[in-house]
Amino acid sequence: MKIATWNVNSVRSRLTHIIDWLGQNPVDVLCLQETKVIDADFPLSPLQTAGYYGVFSGQKSYNGVAILSLQPLEQVTIGFAPVLGTDAVGNFDEQKRVIAGVYRGIRIINVYVPNGSAIASEKYDYKLAWLDLLKQYLQHLRGSNQSDFCIGGDFNIALEDRDIHDPTDKDNHIMSSPAERHALKNLLELGLQDAFRKFTQESGHYSWWDYRTRGFSRNRGWRIDHLYLTPGLYDQAQRCHIDATPRGWDKPSDHAPVIVDIY
Repeated sequence: MKIATWNVNSVRSRLTHIIDWLGQNPVDVLCLQETKVIDADFPLSPLQTAGYYGVFSGQKSYNGVAILSLQPLEQVTIGFAPVLGTDAVGNFDEQKRVIAGVYRGIRIINVYVPNGSAIASEKYDYKLAWLDLLKQYLQHLRGSNQSDFCIGGDFNIALEDRDIHDPTDKDNHIMSSPAERHALKNLLELGLQDAFRKFTQESGHYSWWDYRTRGFSRNRGWRIDHLYLTPGLYDQAQRCHIDATPRGWDKPSDHAPVIVDIY
């Protein structure tokens, strides 16, 4: 089974890219983030023509998540509330950032973690609180019968210095501050392991490059898109890589797909 994650930075703007990429890389499951479209306008029909089913949760102009799959997903849930309850979640599901479903017995969780904007800002505090809620969500799943799962998406966090082209002043930079890294490490303590780092240890591999600084042409990027696996799936992982090819296409997303092969 091949599972991929890709922040497409608008599913309608990048629809041709998605279909072309799927034609060249027929993964079983593709998690999309930052779809930026309400559900009524999600371009499901052309994706179905390309051979994929889709489930999605979106909002106008911002955020949004979707999962495309070769076979229909089962047990689809949207947001935190179906797992944690509305009282515990409060208004955190207003932003469309979480969708999950079961594919061939494996629960796939697709997340778009808030960026956080700037350290010590209101959005930064929201990001940390959102990550704490995500931990509760995953703890519940780990404690249920759904013990094996893959969580993928745009985490907006570079966990280690080797995930940044230049980690100078990382402690004062959004996406690499100590509090953000600590929050992500807390998630991983639930038994999750980074599929990419199972196969690639060196630095220089990134999944996001800033449009504004010619980041891609200079390979000045960050690895902030991740696929994390529970132990049973991690043992079965045979390969995990970043496909930077679409980042070089005309009018690309600023992110590249990450793919894991599980057998």
